Amino acid sequence: MRQFPLEMHHVTPGRVVEWRLKCTATDAEADLRADVRAQADDQDVRAGRKASFNQDKHFTVAEESRAADDPVASWIAVTFEVSGPLDEPALAQALLAFVQRHEVLRCAFRRLAGEVACEPFDPAELALDAEPVAAFDSSDLLREFLVERFKRSIDTLSWPLFIMGAVLREDSATVYLAFDHIVCDGMSMPIVVHEVLTAYEGLCRGEAIALPPAPSYLDFADEQRRRYLSIDARDQRLDYWKSFIERGGGEFFPRFPLDLGVEPDRMYPIVNEASQLLDASDAEVFEKTCLTVGGKPFMGVLASVAVCLREAGGPGVYRGLMPVSERGRQTWTDSVGWFVNTMPIEFDASPGRDFATVMAGVRAGFGEMIGHIDVPFVRAWELLAPEEFAARSWPYPVNFFSYIDMRKCRGAERHDEWRPTTHVWSARANGACSWFQRDADGLHMNSLYVDTPAARRTMGDFQEALRLTVREIARAGGFRRPVALTPPRRPARTPLDVAAYARRG
Repeated sequence: MRQFPLEMHHVTPGRVVEWRLKCTATDAEADLRADVRAQADDQDVRAGRKASFNQDKHFTVAEESRAADDPVASWIAVTFEVSGPLDEPALAQALLAFVQRHEVLRCAFRRLAGEVACEPFDPAELALDAEPVAAFDSSDLLREFLVERFKRSIDTLSWPLFIMGAVLREDSATVYLAFDHIVCDGMSMPIVVHEVLTAYEGLCRGEAIALPPAPSYLDFADEQRRRYLSIDARDQRLDYWKSFIERGGGEFFPRFPLDLGVEPDRMYPIVNEASQLLDASDAEVFEKTCLTVGGKPFMGVLASVAVCLREAGGPGVYRGLMPVSERGRQTWTDSVGWFVNTMPIEFDASPGRDFATVMAGVRAGFGEMIGHIDVPFVRAWELLAPEEFAARSWPYPVNFFSYIDMRKCRGAERHDEWRPTTHVWSARANGACSWFQRDADGLHMNSLYVDTPAARRTMGDFQEALRLTVREIARAGGFRRPVALTPPRRPARTPLDVAAYARRG
């Protein structure tokens, strides 16, 4: 399983069907719920449970952007393959069971008594309507349709907050689900694939749906707010953030250290691209090299990123933000939601340090970060940078690194058959974000960055240097030479072979 732009996806054409979620409650029942909500006061918004810190900020930005006639938009989507003629009623039942199982997917968000509340619908009140959409005989036209469909259909301020559909062919189907970020994160996508396909295959065999318990994300949000809503900027749990900010010259956000050609307070259209950094055999050797020096593969990738940024003119000390899963080892493993805390990490990648030394710094920096992961990012942001928190976006290009080993996800043993892919999209940005994924086919990179001439040059050179660096580590065991970020003639990057990855109809 990997992540790349939907615009790059090869989906064999066919007939498109979508399943629309609806509430079957009567008007009288709906009016009664509205009366209950209206009676809620500032102290108790239990008619609609309170959103998490991530959700509250996301919803507030959407509200403010809409009011300013400057709407922000983004989505997270997943696609996967089904072999054989699709049993449409079985898939519809599997999709409905999936929505009923995860409370956050049944929520409508609204501003209530000053709080962002999420009101979950009763599972028994939900149903799906099948709606034929169109038939396509061209992959290009189908891809254009899906891109536009997701853009038009996903709206933070409107329920439902996701769409579900499939491209049907005589002997196979491609299923798609696209979500607003407010109800899920990237690690929710493998859960979607595993649960929907496991339920579907069981139903096709005449079996009842049987899945392990999945605690509600709303319970996680309740617990988080109870623990952190009352803290203030003097709380000792913020000391790690405070020291990080102090070493960064007083800035809450660590800056992306290379030139992207952006102007202050301006948002830009984005470039969304993906490429392979290592094939399966080189990725295996890269992992073994990282383990040999006492690190993990993600640490090796982060060390490589730091060295490439430094060689391009960045500082010797790497400073960045890193999303970290809050699911824990057991409790929330099978739950859909936004279980992400974003934390600052810092380590030395100065010139002259070999691979083992830089990796030791990454390992120490990561250990220090994990030791202070308690406070939610949004809460730290609100308390320590209140002026920037009031804005609708991060203030300038921010250094951001994310890594997921998809081989460790539930259902990964069948990914070669299901061919799941994750797709992220955002309308605009003012910086760059990169996501790295390891799967059975190798190490992959997906980057979203501002569409400026400077950013295209910078990110193109950076990605090529990174590819050469991780390959050198895999083949030579470390950094053997300085990395040239601006070679006179940069070779074209190997394009991601999405047609070969996707199942052909």
